[in-house]
Amino acid sequence: MIVTQHNSFSKQELVSRFHYIFNAEPIVTRSPGRVNIIGEHTDYNEGFVLPAAIDKSIYVAVSKREDDQIHLYANEFDEALTFHLDELKTTKEKWPDYLLGVADQLRKRKYETGGFNLLLDGEVPIGAGLSSSAAVECATVFALNELFSLNLAKLEMVHIAQKAEHNFAGVMCGIMDQFASMFGRKDHVIKLDCRSLQYEYVPLNLQGIKIVLLNTNVKHSLSSSAYNTRREQCEQGVAWVRENLPEINSLRDINIKCSMIL
Repeated sequence: MIVTQHNSFSKQELVSRFHYIFNAEPIVTRSPGRVNIIGEHTDYNEGFVLPAAIDKSIYVAVSKREDDQIHLYANEFDEALTFHLDELKTTKEKWPDYLLGVADQLRKRKYETGGFNLLLDGEVPIGAGLSSSAAVECATVFALNELFSLNLAKLEMVHIAQKAEHNFAGVMCGIMDQFASMFGRKDHVIKLDCRSLQYEYVPLNLQGIKIVLLNTNVKHSLSSSAYNTRREQCEQGVAWVRENLPEINSLRDINIKCSMIL
């Protein structure tokens, strides 16, 4: 885990807020943000990455409902919205999409879920490049897994979170962010092969070293940035190479020998 500063988030305040809004006892889960030390834009090109979880997390509190409605509340925006399980779709507010996308994926995979109350809060700055969206998705799928006793494996939850971002947030992200958020380990980085999803934990000794994360308050949104465009450009590059080398499946497969043939 990369240490930035002491946490000020209070789980008890979250639970108290949930009691006040929903008058119910919640299950609380959390999922951390991440930094990436090596491998920008290499995850969706089936390459290698070296991310690490940070000590800032997104928190989700949930409880069951007796109906088929989803009641969401975002503490940061002081905003409440209601949806029906059979009518899940993207929203103009955007923040619910990361939550609803997870619920949608569970239903598409035929998991038995019902209505629920959900309160969202946390300390990962939105739009600061620390993968707050992946942390929201992972905390949500983990919470619903516990709430409805779905017995999901962690890797399946990673895939559900990634698909939620693809289908509801509209960002064709690789798997690194969700994987790092779900599998992060204190004082370690994760060496992840994004093709095979084989991984290993590498100890990170920060004695005498600080990795400093600066929140410049300049917001960025992957869905409105050039992220999807960059992925399309990579895929176009692979398509051009495949015209001469049909065995090439991703940029990872292209080496100096390939360029000599081309």
